[in-house]
Amino acid sequence: MLINAATPEEYISKLPEDRAQAIERLLKTIRDNLPPGFEEVMDGMIVFVIPFSLYPPGYHVNPKEPVPFMGLASQKNYIAFYHMGIEAFPEILKWFQEEYPKHVNTKLDMGKSCIRFKNVKKIPYDLVGELCQKITPEDYLKTYENFLKTRVKKSK
Repeated sequence: MLINAATPEEYISKLPEDRAQAIERLLKTIRDNLPPGFEEVMDGMIVFVIPFSLYPPGYHVNPKEPVPFMGLASQKNYIAFYHMGIEAFPEILKWFQEEYPKHVNTKLDMGKSCIRFKNVKKIPYDLVGELCQKITPEDYLKTYENFLKTRVKKSK
C-alpha cells in the first residue's frame, strides 16, 4: 500500500488511528534505539538507510539511492517492519526467532527481511528496540560489501 508522503508525520497522518498509533510508537522505538549513523528518509514508506556520507557508492541495485537497512510501512492487512540485517546476520535472526515468543503470544509472521504485525495490540516494541541496537552502520556495511564480493565471484 503506497502512501504518498514527504515526511513520516504526513505518512502517519494518512493512516487509520490504530495503525497511526502503532507506526508512531514503532518509529519512536526505532529512533530511540538505532545506533548513530543511519539516516531516516521517505520512499513510499519510512526508511532508514546508510547515507552517502558513510557509503558514497550507494545501493548496488541503483547507485543513485543510499543502501537501505530498515523500513516501516502500513500494508493492507498488516504493519510491515523490514530489517535487512536480520537476513544478513543469521545469528541475529536466530536470536530474534527465539526471543519473539517470550514477548508476545502470537506466531511470528515473517519473510526474508519482513516482519509482519497483523495485530497492532501485539507488537513487541521492547524486542524491536533490542533488535535495532544489534547492528551498527559499520557492521552492516562490512556484511553488505562481503555480499557484493561474493556476488561478483559467483558471476565469474
